[in-house]
Amino acid sequence: MDIATLLGLVIGMTVVVMAILVGSDLWIFLNLPGFLIVVAGTFAATLIKFPINQVFVAFKDGTKAAFINEKSDPKTLITIALDLARKARKGGLLALESVEIENDFFKKGIQMCVDGQNAAVIRKAMTSEMELTIQRHAEGSKIFRGIGDSAPAFGMIGTLVGLVQMLSSMEDPKTIGPAMAIALLTTLYGALIANLIALPIADKLESKTDTERMTRSLIIDSVVEIQAGQNPRVLAQLLQVYLPENQRHLAELEEEEAAAE
Repeated sequence: MDIATLLGLVIGMTVVVMAILVGSDLWIFLNLPGFLIVVAGTFAATLIKFPINQVFVAFKDGTKAAFINEKSDPKTLITIALDLARKARKGGLLALESVEIENDFFKKGIQMCVDGQNAAVIRKAMTSEMELTIQRHAEGSKIFRGIGDSAPAFGMIGTLVGLVQMLSSMEDPKTIGPAMAIALLTTLYGALIANLIALPIADKLESKTDTERMTRSLIIDSVVEIQAGQNPRVLAQLLQVYLPENQRHLAELEEEEAAAE
């Protein structure tokens, strides 16, 4: 669970609700027709802009990126890679067949090693899968940005509809104020959907795509070097570039551990 997303949503909604409650009643900010104009209109525009299969894949990827926190950090992956390299050096690549690996991408690469694929085939297959995943995430981010663009526009459309309805029935001046308030609610709904949901999810997808590109590149380099029978100490030196400067002591510790063995 990505606590940051949940915390951001809770704080954002709490701030808006508290601001409403300080000066008025929450119920006057609820308008079902206006909400439907924004949500249905935005969804319709999204379907016009993008193929329907991409839209539903984007919703799935966006939800996963927003609420699920992947545990495959570079430090953990390097530790796994060095352990696999030591086992492969001692018992051969077939010794890796029974090793439990949680990361599916890493597991698939090691299985290709066990199956006897050469380094070029492994790198090509894994790189292609990585690029396709990144492309899918990029499309998802583009779709959520499209939602972020459309929601405020349909909020304004809803406001214009409300204003037309208000101006067409001005016999009673006392109804002008409440009618104007209702007309403006769709603008609020559009702004909230865009700036509290759609655009933040698009940014998070981009951020996690960059992280996934790095971790998968690390995994590809690890698998190829393990397939080649690389010395764990050399592998540690090759992989430490994926770590921040303040964590690169891990590689040195692994080198010492491997040397001691």
